[in-house]
Amino acid sequence: MTDPVLSLTDAELTLSGNAGPVEILHGITLDVTSGETLGLVGPSGSGKSSLLMLMGGLERATGGTVAALGHDLTALDEDALARFRRDNMGVVFQSFHLIPTMTALENVAIPLELAGARDAHERAEAQLVAVGLGHRAGHYPGQLSGGEQQRVALARATAPHPKILLADEPTGNLDAANGAQIMDLLFDLRDRHGATLVMVTHAPELAERCDRVVRLTDGRISA
Repeated sequence: MTDPVLSLTDAELTLSGNAGPVEILHGITLDVTSGETLGLVGPSGSGKSSLLMLMGGLERATGGTVAALGHDLTALDEDALARFRRDNMGVVFQSFHLIPTMTALENVAIPLELAGARDAHERAEAQLVAVGLGHRAGHYPGQLSGGEQQRVALARATAPHPKILLADEPTGNLDAANGAQIMDLLFDLRDRHGATLVMVTHAPELAERCDRVVRLTDGRISA
């Protein structure tokens, strides 16, 4: 029995709001195994994205523990968390988060350069080719369609070959045709690099392709 890639034990998340503390997640206990694709589903406001952020160390648990690849994320300071994400994780957001003043190639090369890769631009170019955008490498985000921008975001997240790939509604801002293409690319890149994938989605057809689905209701695992 191998150790889980992601392991949460009684994880809690409480954030400060204008009216006082807001309890977002309650006692989440969950393991994700190597190579597994886990779907997180549930109604809006159920805590899906917050749970994904805990797994990525982008939010810090206010109770319990969150471990990734054997490292207790709740015990790492911000610099150590940033290094851990850089070396082990790729994150794809619904709203792309590309840097508008950088070309597609430069956006994809950023995490590789931060990791000290000498061949960052060559690897970035190869990853853009892998998502069908080799011919758009010199274009800026504003010159790309929504589907193309999400392809660039996918290339950026997967170029460093992360062990863990986190995706928050990766098809949420796309039409059906572009969403289907991104879905296929996401699973293809997962298979190509052997990553463990955790994905928040409202799309039933995307959830059906996951190995396992966890449903959240009011900040708790309900199924």
